[in-house]
Amino acid sequence: MTFRIQCIGMTNVGLKRTNNEDAFVTRPDMGFCALADGMGGAAAGEIASRIFVDTAAEILGSSESSEETAERVKHAFTLANRRILDHVTEHPDHAGMGCTAEILAVLGEDVIIGHAGDSRTYRMRNHDLKQLTADHSLVQEQLDKGLLTPLEARSHPLRNVILRAVGTKEHMEFDLLKGKALAGDIFLLCTDGLTDMVGDEDIGHCMGRGGDLLSSADRLIQMALTAGGKDNVTVVLVKIE
Repeated sequence: MTFRIQCIGMTNVGLKRTNNEDAFVTRPDMGFCALADGMGGAAAGEIASRIFVDTAAEILGSSESSEETAERVKHAFTLANRRILDHVTEHPDHAGMGCTAEILAVLGEDVIIGHAGDSRTYRMRNHDLKQLTADHSLVQEQLDKGLLTPLEARSHPLRNVILRAVGTKEHMEFDLLKGKALAGDIFLLCTDGLTDMVGDEDIGHCMGRGGDLLSSADRLIQMALTAGGKDNVTVVLVKIE
């Protein structure tokens, strides 16, 4: 079965920051989208996230098979990682820069997701919201070991300690997830500027209200701002048709 996708991206600097270190790209014609959340402060974080989404846009698209699509997603992560490291070599004052990142690609009914860090990808299917990615964070590791409760994790002082990111190590690790899409599925890619401010239940309720993708994206951004807007917030919504 062949699907086409609609997608919309939206970003906001938030209420506490003066610059936006998030970046995204949407290419429904090529069947993919990507976002990144820069780390490293000031211009360096912005550069890292832009390198990632520009690399994704360069590498993805025009695949003949899901296997080729998966290889392109892998290549996008490894090449972006190399480019960020090379940038730091050329600009030592940017040492410490990197980004968390998500890629979602759709070919036929196959969905391929690349993931590193604590940005997330969710799927809404039949009004049921499911988080598809697992945060690469210290707090998530503690949760997995049963050392923290979900409530404790939401306010933990070390919740922003990231264990995997693009551009911080020579040999980076990232997750590659594969699945099948159904008509009507809506995927959400988002930075932690949303999920640190808004719980999954409220995100699901917002997405379940229906309407067009633009309205849903705007509602999600506004919910994060209403809750405090402590970080840049970026959302990308993808609808399978």
